[in-house]
Amino acid sequence: MNLIAPVSSIMTKNVIAVTPEDDLLKVKEVFDNYSIHHLPVVKFKELVGIISKTDFLHFLHGFKGNDVDKFLDETRLKAWKAEEIMTRGLAKVDSTEPIRTILDVFLINRFHAIPIVDNDELVGIVTTYDIIKALAEEPITLEDYKKAKSEE
Repeated sequence: MNLIAPVSSIMTKNVIAVTPEDDLLKVKEVFDNYSIHHLPVVKFKELVGIISKTDFLHFLHGFKGNDVDKFLDETRLKAWKAEEIMTRGLAKVDSTEPIRTILDVFLINRFHAIPIVDNDELVGIVTTYDIIKALAEEPITLEDYKKAKSEE
């Protein structure tokens, strides 16, 4: 992986997001229907927060989830808004920053997702999964394999 390549080369560009006014039933639907773990919260394209799936599940922990309580659970989810559980004050990175910057932010803060923002507008997101995927897609040459074997 070229660590000086821009973050835009590995970021997820088609970001699914919610608004601060969206209820938690919508947040639940997004987490249930998409294979994502971090949900940005945007207001007129401006990033204002993020909801991690882990934080959302901690919020749901008090809900019983059996058939008797299903109506009550749905009512609770409709009563709460995304802005009430989102994390604010996020680390953000410009899409032109090198990948190395993202790695440093992950290491220092132990984040698992960093929103990518250009001119105050959400343009992407980089997760630890994106880093792993980029590394896994790196081609391995026969010379690399031979070198690794000789170093053992």
